[in-house]
Amino acid sequence: MEKAYLIVGLGVSGNSAKNVLESRGERVLTADDNKPADYRIDEISNESFNYADIQAVITSPGFKPTTGFILKATQAGVPVISDVELAWKLHNENELTRSQVWIGITGTNGKTTTTEMTNSIMQAAGRHSQAVGNIGNPISQAGIDTALDTLTVELSSFQMHYTNSLELDCAAITNLADDHLDWHGGFDNYAADKAKVYNRAKKAVVYNADDERVTRLAMKAKEKVESEEAGEAEEVNKPVFIGFTLRNPAVGEIGVDNGWIVNRSELPTLQERLAPITSFTHLTEPDGTIYPHLLADALCALSLSLGAGIDTHVAISALQEFAPSGHRIETVATWHTSNGSVRFVDDSKATNSHAAAASLSSFADKSVVWIAGGLAKGSEFSDLIKTQKSKIRAAVIIGVDQQPMIDALKDYAPEIPVVLIDPETAETKPIMKQAVEACARLAQAGNVVLMAPACASMDQFVSYADRGNQFAQYAQEWVNTHVE
Repeated sequence: MEKAYLIVGLGVSGNSAKNVLESRGERVLTADDNKPADYRIDEISNESFNYADIQAVITSPGFKPTTGFILKATQAGVPVISDVELAWKLHNENELTRSQVWIGITGTNGKTTTTEMTNSIMQAAGRHSQAVGNIGNPISQAGIDTALDTLTVELSSFQMHYTNSLELDCAAITNLADDHLDWHGGFDNYAADKAKVYNRAKKAVVYNADDERVTRLAMKAKEKVESEEAGEAEEVNKPVFIGFTLRNPAVGEIGVDNGWIVNRSELPTLQERLAPITSFTHLTEPDGTIYPHLLADALCALSLSLGAGIDTHVAISALQEFAPSGHRIETVATWHTSNGSVRFVDDSKATNSHAAAASLSSFADKSVVWIAGGLAKGSEFSDLIKTQKSKIRAAVIIGVDQQPMIDALKDYAPEIPVVLIDPETAETKPIMKQAVEACARLAQAGNVVLMAPACASMDQFVSYADRGNQFAQYAQEWVNTHVE
């Protein structure tokens, strides 16, 4: 009997991998604890399961490297791969899809927005492009779709851990901060998995020049390319290295100079000054203030697109028309009073300190009534509070894991008023409804009620999207019942 692929986890990506493999006549086995499958997870982790019959394990990225079945497969010499690795393998085996351009984006924050921006640029340029991967659209089917000539791929650190042969045309790391360290076993392992996107990149390596750790990874990749070029008789890929920065760019970078996006990279453009940053109206506050983290995402997407050969004017125009997807700095309600207005802003995607800091930093001092807290994932928030306390007028703490946030506020910003939403009261009134009402009582004209929790959502909500939707619902309800 031919060896089988073992797919562990039948979510969207797992089911897609199963369907693609079966359509090719491959033998497929499945394992899942929550959906109908051939095996339970404990069954493929015990000694009686025979890995000699398995040619590869395709694992959901949720399973840690220390999970029993992964250790057992590895000991048996069976490759454990991601759906991205599978997609790349199948893509390369298909003569009709080998010419697909693959653009990969990873990083701690900004991956989804940058992927969406890049995909918008590709489509504006006439490419048959799809945003896939960690963004929600499975990559295994897209990688063999002959109707697609370009894939913009969001890559999580989990996916990259189980991916080793990927050769992207253009690759980017948006930023790096402490995240998922328990899964990876420390920051160095986390960064090393992220850095795999630069391995064997063909056209462009894009890096955040304002992030020292990302810059080091890019320079290490550059040294490797230069070393391979000097040591190999055959031609090697020599991508252009492009740093993006919110500062005045140095040679080799794209950045901002005197209010203009400026290209000083090796990428050819008709002129150095490309566009005023004020022309990107979807990335700004109503008064025209640019959100720094969204501008950084735009510069990253621009660098990737130019590296892929897209016309500068097409790329700039697409970015000027781009609007971020839901739950990313999105005004969901506005309360108009006789003295001014209070805006309710949903940034539920800010699920860690790095993202929350970027969000808070976008607003004026003492203007933010902040909804924070949730599932802390072992994080501590001292640096977040120390650097952003000037922005916070008051804080409303939600979640079942409140103590780390309470401690940070008490230690580093005791002057900030804090309201705690007791998780035990959820049965009598929805948690987010309580939070919105508390914020509305604390807010004054000109303030922003910002939901950027710095924590995961799964303690009290289905997902960050559910958390954001509930915030929007109760904010709109409150505004509608408090018309002056």
